[in-house]
Amino acid sequence: MDINSNSRSSGMGTIPVYFTAISTILGAILFLRLGYATGTLGFWGAVLIVLLGHLITIPTALAISEIATNTRVEGGGEYFIISRSFGLKIGSTIGLTLYLSQAVSTAFYIIAFTESFGFLFDWFAGTLGFALPRQIISLAALFILAWLILKKGTGSTLRTLYIIISIMGLSLLFFFLGSTVEPAEGQPAISNFTLTNTDSFFAIFAICFPAFTGMTAGVGLSGDLRNPGKSIPLGTMAGTVTGLIVYLLVVWKLSVSASSGDLTANQLIMAKIAIWGAVLIPAGLAASTFSSAMSSAMVAPRTLQALARDGSFPLRKINIFFARGKGTAREPYNASLLTFLIAFVFVIMGNVNSVAEIISMFFLITYGSLCLISFLNHFGSPPSYRPRFKSKWYFSLGGFLLSVWVMFKINPLYTILAYATIILLYLLVERTNKGQKGLVNIFEGSLFQLNRRLQVFMQKRRSGLDEEWRPAALCISANSFEREKVLDLMSWISYKHGFGTYFHYIEGYFSRQTYLESKTIHSQLVDSLRERSSTLYIDTMISPSYTSAIAQVIQSPSISGMDNNMVVFEFDKETPDELHRILDNINLVKAGGFDICIFGNSNISPRFRNGIHVWIRATDEKNTNLMILLGYILLAHPDWHKSHIKIYIISPSDDSGETKKGLAEKIAAGRLPITFTNIEIITLEQNQTVSQAVTHHSKHAGLTIIGFREEIVKHDAIAFFDDFRGLGDVLFVNSSQSKEIN
Repeated sequence: MDINSNSRSSGMGTIPVYFTAISTILGAILFLRLGYATGTLGFWGAVLIVLLGHLITIPTALAISEIATNTRVEGGGEYFIISRSFGLKIGSTIGLTLYLSQAVSTAFYIIAFTESFGFLFDWFAGTLGFALPRQIISLAALFILAWLILKKGTGSTLRTLYIIISIMGLSLLFFFLGSTVEPAEGQPAISNFTLTNTDSFFAIFAICFPAFTGMTAGVGLSGDLRNPGKSIPLGTMAGTVTGLIVYLLVVWKLSVSASSGDLTANQLIMAKIAIWGAVLIPAGLAASTFSSAMSSAMVAPRTLQALARDGSFPLRKINIFFARGKGTAREPYNASLLTFLIAFVFVIMGNVNSVAEIISMFFLITYGSLCLISFLNHFGSPPSYRPRFKSKWYFSLGGFLLSVWVMFKINPLYTILAYATIILLYLLVERTNKGQKGLVNIFEGSLFQLNRRLQVFMQKRRSGLDEEWRPAALCISANSFEREKVLDLMSWISYKHGFGTYFHYIEGYFSRQTYLESKTIHSQLVDSLRERSSTLYIDTMISPSYTSAIAQVIQSPSISGMDNNMVVFEFDKETPDELHRILDNINLVKAGGFDICIFGNSNISPRFRNGIHVWIRATDEKNTNLMILLGYILLAHPDWHKSHIKIYIISPSDDSGETKKGLAEKIAAGRLPITFTNIEIITLEQNQTVSQAVTHHSKHAGLTIIGFREEIVKHDAIAFFDDFRGLGDVLFVNSSQSKEIN
């Protein structure tokens, strides 16, 4: 530690961080509630409370130290760290709850400070028969603290803090030198080295946990530190470890010095154990609680000031008022006024135990958030995350999970209310900070790493294994803005059961101009699909020819982790000449073993309620299952949720009985995922063509699916595809191989 650093005019050093932390850690709970916890739960129960509390606070201290050495830390302490890591939306949300818990902590410690004057209240009650209101002391102490902070500033407050810590240290020293208390009449001998009353563990933990939260108090001085990246890790970790050791030693001393009855009956049992305890322990309690109140009163206004400087509040005048500082040090005078007003309300209304439980909830949320930040930075591995002080990801993850778990164990109702408050505050902050980093952004790095690892895992796992078929479709088109139906088709395919990648084709050579054009088009398409809640992945492809573009696309890896297995072409049914560019590239795509879909786009609006019609002919042996599967896959999309699938099977006029029999055998064998209820066998009339039968029954269908063979492409393909012009939208399907349906 830099012992002399606090004497320099350029800013505070490590010692103020350490003393601010340790003075808050060794506070009211140590003197007033640790004896009760030890007497109720026994030595091992009290030790478990201390260890569980530090299993949350130590990972938090490590996370703070880590993040503080990765970024330039300014005023606002924990709030600054959270907001610069999670973004202003989440930072402001947690910062507001952090500020409230710090302001309420000021009242909590002042209320506890009043307990050190128990002898005065007892004297009034015993001698004068008058119950003196405790607010007489607590309000006076609060006004004195307010005067010190508002009139004298942080510098004089810290000098007072050193005196108080000396008194507190002396009282603890004489406590450890004290002797055993004789058990009261009727009380059993000392037997505290057990674990008892476990059903009360979390209720007592909630009361004791604020004792351990003081380790972050020194972080709130970040704006006044000369070198926060050095002072925060050293001061915070030193304060945390010191607090852990002192609490364990005090639990041991209490256990060997007094019976469980005395420990639970007398909240100032330490006064009976310590040498000159009647004077030193109340003095130590007064010193520790007043110093804790002082630390909270210094830190809370700085959090509020940092929030206002970031424009977290909806009204500009509020931000200006609380951001304003006083003097050359920019002391948060206005923010301190509000802090003391909040403390005043809780001093009038508050109770030590109930206030402690509320404080625990909001501190646990804050600490869990800090641990989560550290974990996400570890897991996401962003290149910008290079802290000089390094923790381990499992410490951070453990701290986060423990924080959430303990909150629910303490009080599920308070936990739900605390998270509801967080959500409400986030929604309010989001309205005034729409352009800032939000919930979506914080997990980007982690999602990137998760996706990367999953893809590598799936690639290794997929090798040599039989998989259930699902579509991983590719489509490339230059008509993205003129023909939005193909985008809809790809969205239907990729909605639930498959994955779709759509490339907007830009004809030309790659250059700065075409690159900028591609970025503009990409942004427009993404915005368009965002409004439709599409799951389709969008990209662009710049290439000198349609053929070279297709060759590039079918070789591109899928971001889904699956191999691409289907190519979707599109053409306008009113301009069948467009089919030439598709037919010229069919063999190229077939060489890669892809299934092929050719979408005939009509000018008719989709009629979803009229259903999806699937037409199957005797020559569609290889295409049948793929066509039926595609029909069911499309029905999963909300656009088709009130629709149905109808399957037509074309049979020669003299063979309908055999067709039906063969169909029944296939259905029974599980080769067709259908039932007879949605099947109709169509017998062609004399001289009736397939296209005429299809047009007659499916003219008004929402979508018609028809199979085609490779032989058609080699002969009069244009005539075949153009023969169905009387229909609405048509999807022509050619499967590379028959699909097995499990």
